Amino acid sequence: MSTPAKEDPKLQSDAEAQDLPPDPAGSESPGAEEEEEEGECGFCLFMKGGGCRDAFIAWEKCVQEAETNNDDLLEKCARVTASLKQCMDANSDYYEPILRAEKLAEEQAVAELEKENIVSQQDQKTDHVVEEVATIELLKESQNLSLNESQAPPPSSQDPK
Repeated sequence: MSTPAKEDPKLQSDAEAQDLPPDPAGSESPGAEEEEEEGECGFCLFMKGGGCRDAFIAWEKCVQEAETNNDDLLEKCARVTASLKQCMDANSDYYEPILRAEKLAEEQAVAELEKENIVSQQDQKTDHVVEEVATIELLKESQNLSLNESQAPPPSSQDPK
């Protein structure tokens, strides 16, 4: 029994590529192919793959403009960010992994703020205790000085010669 000769990997991958159906005409914008070739991030590809493609592209453009013009990103892009979020919520079946990650990040941020608040309160209590201790120490020192002055013998009118 003879084993079939191994096919050249290059020829094999070319054959696999030929088995893929061609993209439908007009399915991508003219620059989309260039963006993918430039190594567009997986997140961007995912976001553009769902029903919020246009909202995401508008958000991306806003972010780029804000960065280019040194504008406040949160202020400048608040409206398009809200639109994107609404779209993602409306298409939650597709965007669920992103929405879940966003919710988790928000919960972690809230927990971190609460932790910082507790630490800050503890620091304030510690500062208050330190201030009280310092005040008590100063009072004791002041009282000791007054006692020492009142117990000191009066200066002698007789000078030993």
